[in-house]
Amino acid sequence: MTRGPVALRADPNIPYYAVTAVLTMGYGSVFTLLAEFRNEFGFSESELGLIASAGFFAGFAAQVGLAPLADRGRTPQMIRFGVALAAVGMAGMIVADQLWMFVGSRVVFGLSTGAVSPAMRRLLITRDPDAVGTTLGRLTAFDITGFVLGPALAAVMVELGGIRLPFLVLVAANLVLLAWVGRLDLRTPPSDGVRRPTLPLLRVPRIQSALFAGVAFFLTVAYFEATWALLLDDNGAETWLIGVSLSVFTIPMILLAPTGGRAAQTRGHAAVVTWSIAAAAVCMLAYGWFDALWVLLGVSLVHAIADAFTMPANQVAIATATPPEQLAAGQGLFSATGTLVSGIVAYTAGALYEAEGPELLFTSGSIAMFVFLGLSLWRHRAEPAPSRAMETAL
Repeated sequence: MTRGPVALRADPNIPYYAVTAVLTMGYGSVFTLLAEFRNEFGFSESELGLIASAGFFAGFAAQVGLAPLADRGRTPQMIRFGVALAAVGMAGMIVADQLWMFVGSRVVFGLSTGAVSPAMRRLLITRDPDAVGTTLGRLTAFDITGFVLGPALAAVMVELGGIRLPFLVLVAANLVLLAWVGRLDLRTPPSDGVRRPTLPLLRVPRIQSALFAGVAFFLTVAYFEATWALLLDDNGAETWLIGVSLSVFTIPMILLAPTGGRAAQTRGHAAVVTWSIAAAAVCMLAYGWFDALWVLLGVSLVHAIADAFTMPANQVAIATATPPEQLAAGQGLFSATGTLVSGIVAYTAGALYEAEGPELLFTSGSIAMFVFLGLSLWRHRAEPAPSRAMETAL
């Protein structure tokens, strides 16, 4: 297969990747504006953690409850419904001026992404199962691209028109996206329509391994969501620099995620996450003990390279270990586990940052990442041969 820019231009899945990118712009924009919420509305760090965690908890509920519907032929409805909810959630942010309104808007937006994500992954996996690593890696790259553009654009728009302008633009973007997905071919291979429980998937050792590695990864997501803007703000960064820092952080992830996906498919999940999660955990420790702004930004680049391999590797591991009739349920279970952990950790991280500062916060996060990496490798060794589900049934 030809790789590089030519291959990307020829990829017929680009319109589907773009749907994910637009949705994640909303997540990224809120992430960047947490410090602005503190300054504008007087929210405490704990209240900001609640705003951050609300979307995660809603995403958990959607991924567990709705993902199996995609396996029963409801992929088009889930994607369109999710995009419509995203517009509603962003509209709520325009008028919100109290804590419960911000939390409610984040809940609606969390339900949106929780519905779209597993359905979109199932659609892409079933269309080309032989290239699942590259496909999920590119989806990750576009996902991160949206996360880059959201903070950067939000920071610029706050300077131009105030704290409401980013959400007004995102409402318009999601309404345009809703009209667009109405024209996309969202059909997937026929389903037998059988309702299958998701929880038995937790008994598969390779899925357990990917879930433990996912917890380690999502710890980082939660810490960044709740405290990165605060950490930089407390070290003298302007709002525009916080947005730029997120952009710089994610550039390596955009460029390297397809490589990370291919590496996981060819070399195996454990071979990739052993070094990538370990490197990210060391970076996490460094955030707590360095207070020079440019040092923090430099460490974040190393962290970004590691995450570019961890994130698609976990998704590929779930896809190859899950029975083909439960692909969306498996992806939903992975994302739900991550969002549940992120929701809990994002709230507690805000409170811990407020009470104890960054040293204890990031040190404890680093230790936890090493613990979950060890659990992932332990469960990986419990099943010598990888699942052949993807190869035998798709």
